[in-house]
Amino acid sequence: MTGGGSNIGRGIVLGFAGEGSNVVVAEIDRKQGQKTVDDASHSATSLGGKVMLVQTDVTDWDSVRAMVEATVGAFGRVDVLVNNVGGGGRPSKFVDKPREEWTREIELSLWSVMNCTRAVVEQMIGQRYGKIVNIGSPSAQSGLAGRSASVYGAAKGGVISLSKALAWELGPHGINVNVVVPGWTLPGSSDDVGEASFWKTGMDIYSPEMMQGAMKHQPIQRLCMPEDVARAVIFLASDCASYLTGQTLSVTGGATMW
Repeated sequence: MTGGGSNIGRGIVLGFAGEGSNVVVAEIDRKQGQKTVDDASHSATSLGGKVMLVQTDVTDWDSVRAMVEATVGAFGRVDVLVNNVGGGGRPSKFVDKPREEWTREIELSLWSVMNCTRAVVEQMIGQRYGKIVNIGSPSAQSGLAGRSASVYGAAKGGVISLSKALAWELGPHGINVNVVVPGWTLPGSSDDVGEASFWKTGMDIYSPEMMQGAMKHQPIQRLCMPEDVARAVIFLASDCASYLTGQTLSVTGGATMW
């Protein structure tokens, strides 16, 4: 589980822990990752599971490989990969965005998925079983002019395209690849996000007041919660979804319907 320390990632970790799963939190922010591990461990342990932290920079290939080796060393196999890390810069027009911001957004949102998937896929092929769930964004499905979503949306669009291609390539090996697109998901509290999280710098822009206004333009008029995303991810990671692959599931309260 990449980016498992904050907000959506934290919610997904807590969801899997509540199922008694063994969970590895691959998180660059050691303090925030450990907080999630501590919070999730009680329910996981009571059901026979274990939650552990592996500090990981998902944009660095060696760090990703070390994380997968630690996972296999602890649990013997990798059944599920959830690629959750992603991020965009502060809102700006494409023509005003520095090239270094392009690079960082693409590294975080697309290269991280490619790194982590490549690192686990041989293990999954060898065991002829695996579930890969990638976290997308509505920005990949509809352009948001004048915001930070130009490059970020392009990277997340790449995640959806990559997932479809991998569904074809890996399906014969018993591996399912799907995407979950969350709606606007505000952290439950400031304690639920680390210093590297977008919400530490973005909350002054995407304020609760703005989000409350945005949700009035969708059929289900409430904000997405981390547990909403977690339920969708857990479903796609389960054998209940064994005949689903190459799909994009929008958990957006109906804000996106394609």
